[in-house]
Amino acid sequence: MSRCAAALLGLLLAWPALGAPFADPTRPPIAAEPAGISPGSPRLESVLIAPDRRIAVIDGQQVTLGGRIAGGEVVRITESEVVIRGTERVETLKLFPDLKRPPLPSPQKRTP
Repeated sequence: MSRCAAALLGLLLAWPALGAPFADPTRPPIAAEPAGISPGSPRLESVLIAPDRRIAVIDGQQVTLGGRIAGGEVVRITESEVVIRGTERVETLKLFPDLKRPPLPSPQKRTP
């Protein structure tokens, strides 16, 4: 009888932990915008390059070369960026807009 009481007490004490809202640690913050992107501007989310097609996902919408989005036409899709030509300007959307690459070290001569 005491084992049943201890088990019941343990379940009752653990009950609040089962209903606790735990955040997904892999999910990015909702309010955070990547550096270098102004709010409201289109955002490149993904790129698929296959031998027979190139597809970009911009603000959740799939577009291909020649497709229209954000008031312009998609004129180039590469592994890391998409170029959209509008009536007044050309805009380049980068997959990793805040990625800063360090400069490559200069090759050094080896002395024997």
